[in-house]
Amino acid sequence: MSAGAPITKVVIVGGGTAGWMTAAAVSRLTAAGVSVTLVESDEIGTVGVGEATIPSLHDFNRLLGLDEDEFIRATQATFKLGIEFVNWGRLGDRYLHPFGVHGRDTQGLKFHQIWLRQSSLGGADGDVGPLADYCLSAVAAGMGKFARPSQNPAAVLSTMAYAFHFDAGLYARFLRGYAEERGVTRVEGKIATVEQDGETGFITAVVLGDGRRVEGELFIDCSGFRALLLGETLGVGYHSWLHWLPCDRAIAIPSESVSPLTPYTRATAGKAGWRWRIPLQHRIGNGHVYSSAHYGDEDALRDLLDGLDGAPTAEPRHLRFTPGRRERLWEKNCIAIGLSGGFIEPLESTSIHLIQSGISRLLALFPDTGFDAVERDEYNRWLTREYAQVRDFVILHYHATERSDTSFWDYCRTMPVPDSLTERVELWRGKARNFRMQGDLFTEDSWYAVLLGQHIVPHGYDPLAAALPVPETSRFLHHLRDVIGKTAAAMPTHEEFIAQHCAARPPGAA
Repeated sequence: MSAGAPITKVVIVGGGTAGWMTAAAVSRLTAAGVSVTLVESDEIGTVGVGEATIPSLHDFNRLLGLDEDEFIRATQATFKLGIEFVNWGRLGDRYLHPFGVHGRDTQGLKFHQIWLRQSSLGGADGDVGPLADYCLSAVAAGMGKFARPSQNPAAVLSTMAYAFHFDAGLYARFLRGYAEERGVTRVEGKIATVEQDGETGFITAVVLGDGRRVEGELFIDCSGFRALLLGETLGVGYHSWLHWLPCDRAIAIPSESVSPLTPYTRATAGKAGWRWRIPLQHRIGNGHVYSSAHYGDEDALRDLLDGLDGAPTAEPRHLRFTPGRRERLWEKNCIAIGLSGGFIEPLESTSIHLIQSGISRLLALFPDTGFDAVERDEYNRWLTREYAQVRDFVILHYHATERSDTSFWDYCRTMPVPDSLTERVELWRGKARNFRMQGDLFTEDSWYAVLLGQHIVPHGYDPLAAALPVPETSRFLHHLRDVIGKTAAAMPTHEEFIAQHCAARPPGAA
């Protein structure tokens, strides 16, 4: 193990969501005498189309001490209770991947095991409805309702979870103000060259086009797909996952807001990819993710425009990407966070979470100038594992389909998938077993929702469930479904809740 002096100079290259999330979190170090400098250029645009999040963002906002209503107003945000998937398993299908939990575990059994056993029975005892009827987030989303969860663990309202839809550009601006108030320095300019130590290869400075040098000891690469530091300068290679995730293009376009404001994201599968719909307070974010090997750009744009609820409010933005990740996310004295480290399409809204995860691991393993290999290797192990787990969950949506109406879906249905995913699905097919792995982002409830939503129905259930008396489990299920339905019905509508607590001023209002 090597020992070094404390780091005193941190340089973040690139702004956008990744750069300013990192700057806001690392700004805590300025109180300890660490200078934090963020270099970005107004001439270089950010991707900034990821406007849907998952509940883990609460942890990041709490770390910063943000007031939630203030954050929502500043970013024109709405609440998100889950993701609705349309046409994924079969044409005409519609299911929700909700946040929160399904039902209540009892007598040492997972709730879904009790539900599976009961639904296998005939007659009135087997008339228990879909699993989603036992998830408060799913039922509330279907009714267009919202309320914040209860802090009382005994209350049904405590089982609900939520995330946000927000304007990524406004979020970056909000965090920039937060970071600058806490001592982060922003330097405007385009980077012309990167200087390295002749012996170690460590990065020592970035040089701007006008000759200014920004020196540092730890460099954080938030330069987007370009990966200026980790990829171009340090030469860390890239693992492509295009053979598992064949979409490599996206078109994004905002449209006018329409009522009601649905408290969920929608992902509609098309001929060779899928379209997103993300409702914000002031507009709807729309996009089309597709495979260029199976679909043309003009056709993809036409499908996107035809599916808009309101008139477009800007020109479409075209993006190209290769799904995958860097071989290492920490190399020498450089750590890549965000798109510079890897990209998994936003089907499950994981982009901002992977930024957040990189930041939290950086803070947990913050180095000194010795840059101990043990800390670097642990960082790389953790992030590599998390990227793979997210990858598998996203692949599941494509592979678990019965569609054969296009060559794209034929490919997805028949393609070989990672062994880690195959093993997990096969375990589920047997007796509905699914276990959350170390560091796994997605809960067991998330897997249940997608597996069942795409028609992967287990052959059986836990034998212990068969030991429960049928009348007892019947009463249990019917009571639980009734309580959840009444709790959701009593909530205000999504729009009413926002109007009462966190409505944003219209853009341009004084």
